[in-house]
Amino acid sequence: MEGVIDADTRALLSEDGALDWCVTEFVRVVDARLPPRVFLRHCPELASAGAAGPITPSATPVTLQLLGSDPQALAANAEQAIAQGATRLDLNFGCPAKTVNRHDGGASLLRTPERVYAVVDAVAEVGQRHGVSVNAKLRLGFDDKQLALTCAQAAEAGGAGELVVHARTRREGYRPPAHWEWIARIRAEVGVPVVANGDIWSLEDYWKARTLSGCRDVMLGRGMLADPWLARRIRHWLETGGERLAPTPWSARSALLIRYAEAKRGAGMPEKVIVSLLKQWLNIMRGRDPEAATRFVALRRETALAPFVAGLSDLGSKSDSAHSGPSARASATMAT
Repeated sequence: MEGVIDADTRALLSEDGALDWCVTEFVRVVDARLPPRVFLRHCPELASAGAAGPITPSATPVTLQLLGSDPQALAANAEQAIAQGATRLDLNFGCPAKTVNRHDGGASLLRTPERVYAVVDAVAEVGQRHGVSVNAKLRLGFDDKQLALTCAQAAEAGGAGELVVHARTRREGYRPPAHWEWIARIRAEVGVPVVANGDIWSLEDYWKARTLSGCRDVMLGRGMLADPWLARRIRHWLETGGERLAPTPWSARSALLIRYAEAKRGAGMPEKVIVSLLKQWLNIMRGRDPEAATRFVALRRETALAPFVAGLSDLGSKSDSAHSGPSARASATMAT
């Protein structure tokens, strides 16, 4: 999801109101207090933040995420983020990327629960002084799950008001299955709310994750890019007592991708970069939608924006014409 998730994506995926909140890509903190422009680049919504903090155009709250290992540097940057208008901070202990882990960030801290505590404690102290909530994003461990409970307890003891748990270790990366039952073990050992994350691609996955983890809430990541109506689908099912929305038509998916491209082009992004991001998004979609898979194969060697967009927007699949559900206008949600 790196590169695709930004303010434009958040605006598109939150516009139907089905998401409770969104989270930014992480701001990487090493040992310096970063200038305001860095926070604005990751979270442009800060520029118009009011008393409620940064929000998308549809008024969905946006959480700013920090990643690092130096407690003092993270605390200083938490101060900076709050000064820019952030009202909710998230600490990333879950990123499995080798580059991040090699440089002592993300999931690498899960090998030492004391370091998890120190980071959360330093940032939570800042948050408490300013009335800003601080949460932690965890995995089940680095190489194994031996410290899963201890790390969760450390984050809570440090002052995290909520834990989001990706139900795999760093070594497991994104390989199925997600171990949602382990999140239930964590819930039993902490007193703060826990949010389940990992491999929630469908309504059925959502219910299984909730059942095995015992969590009331879930975080959607790649699943929201794969099916932009996923959060809407879940919320509709809950609010109607079991009524299912029709499958998301290709016309809605393509309209969303095209609007994303238009936003990027309007911001002056080079067309080759826009095409690369569209391919990245379409690649995530294709694993869950046959029409997206067909378009990906047809367009994967295309480098020019105009023909790529044309390849997305021509006559859709036969299933589109039979669709009789909600409007096919691109509107999605991202409860992450």
